[in-house]
Amino acid sequence: MIEFTTADLSDDHPGVQVAAPVLASYGGIAAFGGRIETVSCFEDNSIVRETIETPGEGRVLVVDGGGSLRCALVGDQVATDALANGWIGLVVNGCVRDSAALAELDIAVLALDTHPRRSTKRGEGRRGETVRFAGIEFIPGSWLYADDDGVVVSAGPIH
Repeated sequence: MIEFTTADLSDDHPGVQVAAPVLASYGGIAAFGGRIETVSCFEDNSIVRETIETPGEGRVLVVDGGGSLRCALVGDQVATDALANGWIGLVVNGCVRDSAALAELDIAVLALDTHPRRSTKRGEGRRGETVRFAGIEFIPGSWLYADDDGVVVSAGPIH
């Protein structure tokens, strides 16, 4: 059960980073929080698939897709596998697809927009590096909290 709001976290912890309001919710869960893992990829979701096949342990996978709006990096199959492996959410600086199916899954999915085209599979990408988008830094091991009002990131757990 979620016991926070991002508005309260922002008010009570002035040191948190607050993301620009560029991400929309597509998953079946709108409010979530967890420790961050990161991947960087551009129009190739190979590293996303590889990462979500590892134990999520309630973490949030932050995917820096370079803001590309030309294909989707996450769809219902990736989200289903992430959920099965214990990931609480996916935050995508890029697009998702299968939005109707994503809305039925018990996983949080935030993204810039939707796109029907799937990504390529070239085996490219990096994992575990600091990524920057929406005006903030997402550092592996830091914590992300999100709800209908937005996204905040802190160095450690704060709820």
